[in-house]
Amino acid sequence: MSVTKPLPHDSARLHVTGAARYIDDIPTPPNTLHLAFGLADIARGVIASTDLAAVRAAPGVVAVLTADDLDRPADCAPAAHDEPLLATGEVHYHGQPIFLVAATSHRAARAAARLGRVTIKPRPAILTIDDALAAGSHFEGGPLTWARGDIEAALAEAADVIEGEIEIGGQEHFYLEGQAALALPGEAGEMHVHSSTQHPTEAQHKVAEALGVHMSAVRVETRRMGGGFGGKESQGNWLAVACAVMAQKTGRPCKMRYDRDDDMVITGKRHDFRIRYRAGVNAEGRLTGVDFIQYVRAGWSADLTAPVADRAMLHADNAYFVPAMRIESHRLRTNTASATAFRGFGGPQGMLGIERVIDHVAHHLGLDPLAVRQKNFYTRTRVQETHYGQPVRGFVLPDIVRVLAESSDYETRRAEIAAWNAGSEVLKRGIALTPVKFGISFTLTHLNQAGALVHVYQDGSVHLNHGGTEMGQGLNQKVAQVAASAFGIGMDRVQITATDTHKVPNTSATAASSGSDLNGMAVQAACDEIKGRMVRYLSEEHRIKAGNLVFKGGKVHVGNMRLSFAEAARTCYEGRVSLSAAGFYKTPDISWDRTTGTGHPFYYFAHGAAVTEAVIDTLTGEYRLLRADILHDVGESLNPAIDIGQIEGGYVQGAGWLTTEELVWDDKGRLRTHAPSTYKIPTASDLPAVFNVALWGEPNTVPTIFRSKAVGEPPLMLGISALMALSDAVAACGKDYPALDAPATPERVLMAARRVQQ
Repeated sequence: MSVTKPLPHDSARLHVTGAARYIDDIPTPPNTLHLAFGLADIARGVIASTDLAAVRAAPGVVAVLTADDLDRPADCAPAAHDEPLLATGEVHYHGQPIFLVAATSHRAARAAARLGRVTIKPRPAILTIDDALAAGSHFEGGPLTWARGDIEAALAEAADVIEGEIEIGGQEHFYLEGQAALALPGEAGEMHVHSSTQHPTEAQHKVAEALGVHMSAVRVETRRMGGGFGGKESQGNWLAVACAVMAQKTGRPCKMRYDRDDDMVITGKRHDFRIRYRAGVNAEGRLTGVDFIQYVRAGWSADLTAPVADRAMLHADNAYFVPAMRIESHRLRTNTASATAFRGFGGPQGMLGIERVIDHVAHHLGLDPLAVRQKNFYTRTRVQETHYGQPVRGFVLPDIVRVLAESSDYETRRAEIAAWNAGSEVLKRGIALTPVKFGISFTLTHLNQAGALVHVYQDGSVHLNHGGTEMGQGLNQKVAQVAASAFGIGMDRVQITATDTHKVPNTSATAASSGSDLNGMAVQAACDEIKGRMVRYLSEEHRIKAGNLVFKGGKVHVGNMRLSFAEAARTCYEGRVSLSAAGFYKTPDISWDRTTGTGHPFYYFAHGAAVTEAVIDTLTGEYRLLRADILHDVGESLNPAIDIGQIEGGYVQGAGWLTTEELVWDDKGRLRTHAPSTYKIPTASDLPAVFNVALWGEPNTVPTIFRSKAVGEPPLMLGISALMALSDAVAACGKDYPALDAPATPERVLMAARRVQQ
């Protein structure tokens, strides 16, 4: 069976040799136009005049469009219809597209776009969380509140109440392949769009709407992306729509790609949060109640803020049962790029809030933070409900944490670190073990569906198409392993082609860690349908019971006969058996009412835990991560090699979010960290010298594809242990709680160390 085997990524050789084809590598017709946006140079204002004469006269320019030149409104928003392709009278953030240039080369289009003269009458810009609160600038008309129990009574009766606040910065996606699209106009209004998108169906919908045609006239194709992380769930709509609109206007193919600086300025980031908390605790360190206020800086448009902020509320408990909990969520409109989906989709921010509470409680009571975490875990033996009413079943974290603490020698190392810190004046070390409980499913219930198309050819080869997109995470390889296992054939027999809305319609985004869960089950359904037809025909043809037919080892065992799979396929073809099937899957047993904040939004939970050790220099604030030990729950792994890679990458990306990756806007609303020179993602030299990763390996308790669990998003939150380890190191500098904000840059570490030393 091909599943459970640690097979390499299907495109690994193509990636390392440079032969993997991305949007910018697709050969284009000789008359292709290249596009670029003219961008707003202030954060908020009213467009008073637009002089584009110099743009139109620039070398190579073929066409220039403003919002007034469009035949119909072109919108790029994923839900709220509040993101016009080109600014319509007002500017809402620095970097907002105002006009669109089409030229004979990428360079010519970019050069011409800089020649535009747009006069904007400034208006006061709302840039920060404090600005938005002062102005009452909310989405959804105000804050959303969910609660369980009487929080005020719980706090009043607690032995101790701690209060605090944490600032949590955003994060740039920093995918290796920037946003890109290519539109090829066809006959009768048809449009074929190649898009680097995680959501081909949404791109199809937005393009069709902008062109004034039915979705059936628009074909969106995505072979692969060079990274996505959520940044290509909705942000790619702008390029796809721009290319399609210009292609319709000119009748010529159109291509667009952002340069890195433009990409970082134009596109949305992870939402930054401010979380205030009050927590009641008894003398043993058990939480009796927690009151959270989550302030979310959303940017200028709704984008995906509602589901992101909802998921932050849903994950405000992480792994802990809190008898009384109240969460108040403020979704704040600001004149910055619209924040968008990012790996974890609000879960990391919500989770970090409760982890800060646990850390603060432990420091206040003088206890080991791990001991406080273990006291507050949900139990495995008795089913408890989350604050939104979902029973927590299959909760394996107590066992995972116990095993990881033993394998990483946590207690001994913690004692050694304490002794070392007592004798070291300048360098201080810290260690932290933090858990992850992450809900798997889209909280918008109807998105939990997937389709697939499978063909078996008469030579025994298999063609496979599904609704998920490949962004380097190995989804195609896992799904191909499912198909190979279903037919009992080798991987060399299975061919996966580009995601294509003309093959599999109405797809959901490849997001919410659901790619393998949904598409794997859809593919299995299609394979089972074909296999069932083959079994029925062959059993009748050879007059044996259907139960005596076995697909295994590249052969079909028909009683005492052994047919190769190719022979069986050819026999069925000659017997006029359909060897093509569409598969479909919808996640069962989920429901959600976001108005009341109650329901069963997740099919199951994925778990994991990480131990990180760090050292800081108290004179400079510089630090290093010395060691990381991870034990992660992926159920029955579909592909251990790919899963371990996802876990390693998720941890590093999560640690980067909380340490070095700092987004800085100035008081004019301009992003100042818009290039690798100023925005620091982790590099190979930043990895812990000791990096141990292991899989838990216990099968999923619910019937997912081969009892596996999602592994896309949950590992990112393992990086929280890096921040907590740094906090532990800073705490060794004095008696006060460090209250370390994120990202914990060297400057913040230095300031925190000085603060606790006073």
